[in-house]
This record gives sequence, structure tokens and C-alpha cells, in this order.
Amino acid sequence: MASLKDLRNRIASVKATRKITKAMQMVAAAKLRRAQEAAVAARPYAQQMDAVLHNLAQGVVDRDNASPLLVGTGKSDTHLLVVMTAERGLCGGFNSNIAKLARYDASKLLDQGKTVKIMTVGRKGADNLKRDYGNRIVEKRDFRNVRRISFADAQGVADKILEMFEAGEFDVATLYYSEFISVISQKPTAFQLIPANVPAAESKDRSAAVYEYEPEESVILDHLLKRNVATQIFRGLLENGASEQGARMSAMDNATRNAGEMIDKLTITYNRQRQAQITKELIEIISGAEAL
Repeated sequence: MASLKDLRNRIASVKATRKITKAMQMVAAAKLRRAQEAAVAARPYAQQMDAVLHNLAQGVVDRDNASPLLVGTGKSDTHLLVVMTAERGLCGGFNSNIAKLARYDASKLLDQGKTVKIMTVGRKGADNLKRDYGNRIVEKRDFRNVRRISFADAQGVADKILEMFEAGEFDVATLYYSEFISVISQKPTAFQLIPANVPAAESKDRSAAVYEYEPEESVILDHLLKRNVATQIFRGLLENGASEQGARMSAMDNATRNAGEMIDKLTITYNRQRQAQITKELIEIISGAEAL
């Protein structure tokens, strides 16, 4: 049984931990609002980009000569998994859930005889995957020194992916991130980045509006397909930012409550043991007095 001194030290230690978790919860709550607003604001732009690409893709007649970013390379032998996670931990299962989804898809692709390459964006993604797929990680990116994610950061990642695609290093690229739903709910998501996830309609909808493009549709489409890669990566980074703060806020709230419960239990144990010790000393004093 622990001594009274050990119990006092343990209670003091848990109280100090509770102060830290409470402070982290408040910081995450402060950051969450701004991150959530940024993620929500980026969704309409990404959705409108999808709509414009869909409209332009419908006008592509010769799909055999269309951009590989739209129709692919004609094969799917090599897959690039772009796994985006946080730079820090202490956010519950946020990082591990994204890595788990990527690990599941990688295992399934390998079973099908495909070649898998992994690009990690965020330090925790590389840490989670290096044990099982360390030899398949071909690129690592992190933003540990970036205070606020900007489109330029996403553009740098997109440029590297496009460079690898033009060099023929992969056929299909899939983006992994966590979609922010609420403070207590974040959904790990896999989004096909290349070829673009734009459904090509077999026949044009007569009720849809008809647009005239200048310059040619193919030129605009080629430009938008490259920009779409950066747009979807930026959206994923913003969704990840909001999801990370939401997950950290929930995790630190649970940790703070658990610390409080542990303090209560340790305090009860301390008081009982102290009372038992006092009672024992009183009995010894009374017994000694009676013996005299």
C-alpha cells in the first residue's frame, strides 16, 4: 500500500496534469472556431470547381486525346497515397484513424498486385506508417513551422504530385484526410485526386445551361485540372485543421474529467488511510496508558 507521502505526491502530479489538459482544451477551443470557419468557407469553392470541371468534361469528345489528369494514363498499376495528418499528437484517434484507412487501402492494393507509393503530409502520418510501409514512403512534407496554412502551402504539395505524375511515377493518386463534421465527429476520407474525380456524362442535359468558353474548353480544362489538385489539397488541409482541433478539444476534455475523477479517488484513499493511521496511533496511546 502506498504511503501518505506517495499519495500526496500522486494527487499533486494529477492536479498539475489536469491544469495542462484544461489549458490545452481551452487553446484548442479558441483555435477551433477559426479553423472551422476556414474549412466551411473552402467547401463552396471546391464544390464549384467540381461543377465547372464536370461541365467542361461533358464537352470533351475525344477522350483518347484528353488530358491524363482527367482520363488517367489508361492503367492503374501504380498508386500514390497522399496521407495528410497533423504535426502533433494528443488529439485522440485523429491521426491513427486516417493512417488506418490508408493502411487498409494500401494492403488491399498490394493484395491485388499493385505498386503502392506513399506521400505523407504531416509528421504524424509518417510516424504511423513508417513501421509497416516505411520503404514505400517516397516523399515527406510537414508544416511544423507554418502557423497558418495557406494556398501556397497546398500549391507546393500539388506541384510535387504533378511533377511525379508527369514523370510517370504513378497512375492513380488518392488523397487521405479527415472531414470535419462536428467537434465530436470527424470522418476519415479517401478522395481520388488523379485522375480527377469528375463523372463524365454520356449525354448532355438539355435543361442545363450552355456556356461558351474563351479560350478553348480544352485549354481551360487543362489549366483547371492542375489547379483542382491544389484546391482539393488545400481543402483537405483546412478540413484536417478543423478536425484536429475538434479532436484535441474532445480528447483534452475527457482527459481533464478523468484527471478529476482520479483526484477524487486518490483523495478518498488518502483520507481513509490517514484516518486509519490516526486511529491506530490513538489505540496505541490508550493501550499504553492503560498498561501504566
